Amino acid sequence: MPIIVRLDVMLARRKVRSKELAAYVGITEANLSLLKSGRVKGIRFETLEKICDYLNCQPGDLLEFEHDEAPAARTPSL
Repeated sequence: MPIIVRLDVMLARRKVRSKELAAYVGITEANLSLLKSGRVKGIRFETLEKICDYLNCQPGDLLEFEHDEAPAARTPSL
């Protein structure tokens, strides 16, 4: 998967429990767990905004893009 979710890292840095964050954001702990593991297809901007607000971070602190293939193998799109 090219998008890596680093939410667990930020929770540890901020010493915040998943339960606290889930309650603030208004989602279940199960859904937060799925998000932390990267097993979701998408995230609402409103949810991302609340997570960033609570953890005092930027979306880029939580999400990272990783290429699937080597740079030489990619062809530029027009």
